[in-house]
Amino acid sequence: MKSEELVCDCNIIHQDAVANAIKNKPNKEDLENLSELFKVIGDLTRLKILWTLDNNEMCVCDIANVLNMTKSSISHQLAVLRENEIVKSRKSGKEVYYTLDDEHISKLYEIGIEHIIHKMKGKENE
Repeated sequence: MKSEELVCDCNIIHQDAVANAIKNKPNKEDLENLSELFKVIGDLTRLKILWTLDNNEMCVCDIANVLNMTKSSISHQLAVLRENEIVKSRKSGKEVYYTLDDEHISKLYEIGIEHIIHKMKGKENE
């Protein structure tokens, strides 16, 4: 064991903390659904699509142009995101426009980016 590892060496159960954690524990189905959500948005291409659609409504051609990818690959990833209710679409004539499904998806993405930037700045200051 490395000397830097933190180990709890006490034999005391902190009942208040344990009771609070148990009381606020999400049910199994909610945790499984959250795990699936993170798996879906954890794909690099899908994250790039979220970045592109954050505060923007775009068609497949626009997204493909921004990400320098094929329309086919973007369409495939959008289908996965749409099936998981991460993006939504609206049709206007022959064109289909995509946006993030709701403000929760936008917040997930934005908070994740904020967290990464904050951590990187912290490492720079060490």
